[in-house]
Amino acid sequence: MPSATRLIDVSHTVEHGMITYKGFPAPIICDWLSREASRARYDGAEFQIGKIEMIANTGTYVDSPFHRYEHGKDLSELPLESVADLDCVVVRIDPVASPAIDEIPLARTDVEGRAVLLHTGWDRHWRTEAYFDGAPHLTERAAEWLAQSGATLVGIDSMNIDSIADGKRPVHSILLGRDIPIVEHMRGLSRVPDRGGKFSAVPVKVKGFGTFPVRAFVSTRS
Repeated sequence: MPSATRLIDVSHTVEHGMITYKGFPAPIICDWLSREASRARYDGAEFQIGKIEMIANTGTYVDSPFHRYEHGKDLSELPLESVADLDCVVVRIDPVASPAIDEIPLARTDVEGRAVLLHTGWDRHWRTEAYFDGAPHLTERAAEWLAQSGATLVGIDSMNIDSIADGKRPVHSILLGRDIPIVEHMRGLSRVPDRGGKFSAVPVKVKGFGTFPVRAFVSTRS
């Protein structure tokens, strides 16, 4: 009997008024056409047509090279092969010792051609003040190692893959400079196996945008 495919959602739900990144505006989600108002237009049939106003960095999102570089690939230019059906490996990181992730406990052969998902458990603080203080992040050294090792995408379950102690953002610069998409604000990586999964985080195909929310998930065989 063939094994069944299991889909594991690793993205946050976007809700009206929620804060993803302190200092950035919350999304506004409302009706453009309500069910009640639609009855007259559609001869008694009810439809809801929604409206959302939000910045690109909302919820769980992917960064394309255009986010960092003016002439980098924008969302519409991202190859599907860079964000969908990727072999993935999950790295378990304990951020208690230090929020700075300076070494990746993998061999280069484990990284090459795969999405590397950093599981720190920081998603437990989602939508609390603790989420914004001391969040785990990669260092420049770790980012360079991942890029040189052939990672196809890098994701993390905290608020930023870079340190926010200053504005330098070397991790974004290194990864996006080598066409390696970044996924931030993930969740639920504790349920994803270390090896053998397929990761997808496909954004809307928007021209002139570098970042957009995704429904990120991992498919596994059980």
